[in-house]
Amino acid sequence: MRVLITGGAGFLGSHLSDLLLEKGCEIICMDNFLTGRPENIAHLLGHSRFQFIQYDVTNYIHVDGPLDFILHLASPASPADFERLGINILKVGALGTHKTLGLAVAKQAKFLLASTSEVYGDPLVHPQSEEYLGNVNPIGIRGVYDEAKRFAEAMTMAYHRMHGTDVRIARIFNTYGERMRQDDGRAVPNFIIQALKGRDLTVYGDGQQTRSICHYSDLIAGLYNLMLSDVTTPVNLGNPSEITMLDLAHKIIAMTESKSCIAFRELPQDDPRVRLPDIAKARSLLDWTPRVGPDEGLGRTIAWFKRELEK
Repeated sequence: MRVLITGGAGFLGSHLSDLLLEKGCEIICMDNFLTGRPENIAHLLGHSRFQFIQYDVTNYIHVDGPLDFILHLASPASPADFERLGINILKVGALGTHKTLGLAVAKQAKFLLASTSEVYGDPLVHPQSEEYLGNVNPIGIRGVYDEAKRFAEAMTMAYHRMHGTDVRIARIFNTYGERMRQDDGRAVPNFIIQALKGRDLTVYGDGQQTRSICHYSDLIAGLYNLMLSDVTTPVNLGNPSEITMLDLAHKIIAMTESKSCIAFRELPQDDPRVRLPDIAKARSLLDWTPRVGPDEGLGRTIAWFKRELEK
């Protein structure tokens, strides 16, 4: 397959490039380095089946030659980016999705949207299945990301209905691992960097809000299975291993053998109280289930961040 990956120099996009190259695909990686990093793809630049294009996907996209698949992963995704890059997030969710879907129609390519569990907002049902319609504050600080992805899903399904575009929608739950930015702002890299530097770990509220954390290796395997499937409706991809933020902080302190303490801060607006995927659909239709437990995944991630800090 000849595959275009937008956001291909990002955390997940770069790992997905690695996987698809191993599977024999030809990859066109597109990124404007707003949050993606050249270091994530440096090892691929000499590969005969890898091409990089620095470009903003909110503009008209032209790609020479045929395309079999477009994977639209472009978007800042960290809560730390929501205020700083709010308009960029909205533009890539709306304009970027429109431009990549238009390219899919022109190339008669299949299309995969990297959506998010954030479409569920601060959920009123637990766990969250794909049938749940969400509880989102459109004008809150998180609304720029939540609504950008909800709009992107709506546009993807509109192209499916009106143009017959063969689409996939992955609702990605909290994913972590090697190649995350040190200043990413999400809990796992925040806690690891703080612990390795001997700083207090910042826990918001009382720390009893939960997340389900999925190692990137499981997530990209799920994306690959979704690509090869014929499932055109949204599919949750995440690890149903729920943990409170306070317990996660203590776990990382123990695993890093840090002397850090916990520093409690005010809970941000609209911060979800719970987040847990119902992955029955992925299990039955994609034959996919996560294999990397939190201890193994966090161990690998801590080791990677240690090496990064030593550079």
